[in-house]
Amino acid sequence: MLIRWLLCVLLLIAPSAWAGQTILVFGDSLSANYGIAAEAGWVSLLQQRLDRKQHGHRIINASISGETTAGGVSRIRAALDTHQPDIVIIELGANDGLRGLSLEATRQNLDSIMHACRTHKARILLIGMRLPPNYGPAYAEGFAALFPALAKKHRTALLPFLLDGIADRREWFQADNLHPTAAAQPAILENVWAKLKPLLSK
Repeated sequence: MLIRWLLCVLLLIAPSAWAGQTILVFGDSLSANYGIAAEAGWVSLLQQRLDRKQHGHRIINASISGETTAGGVSRIRAALDTHQPDIVIIELGANDGLRGLSLEATRQNLDSIMHACRTHKARILLIGMRLPPNYGPAYAEGFAALFPALAKKHRTALLPFLLDGIADRREWFQADNLHPTAAAQPAILENVWAKLKPLLSK
């Protein structure tokens, strides 16, 4: 009888241990700590901030260096099924742009990822990127315009440019001039936090 009673008590209190919400970060090397220690990346800094503020959120970082939107499409449903996130931060597209891939294909892929998230009833923060001017104004402008258009279509939160206030500071980039250093990560966190914070209370 004592064992049965203990089992009942454990069943009653177990859900409270998982009462918080899950945030899935679904990105590329900019979110996967490329070239820096994992604890220095903006995703880890975000978890630390959430812990300090006792928001009760846990972060799953499903970011992969080199990931394209096509790769994201291929794995989003498994990630959603596995982690059941309440919020998904989508940070993909930069590698498509740097490779000069079709803008329409990138748009369709991001659209599919966002649709899958909406089907799982997850709130979305879409993070946009911009390209260097050497890609030509038509392609660069078309690329940047993808993100606000998709955010409007799906009625989701949008951070237009992850590296706003960072991209023009050469000292904040690694030798490849593409990936931010550890010193830049707190600034990236502030950019993300400004758009993520309103989603935490919903």
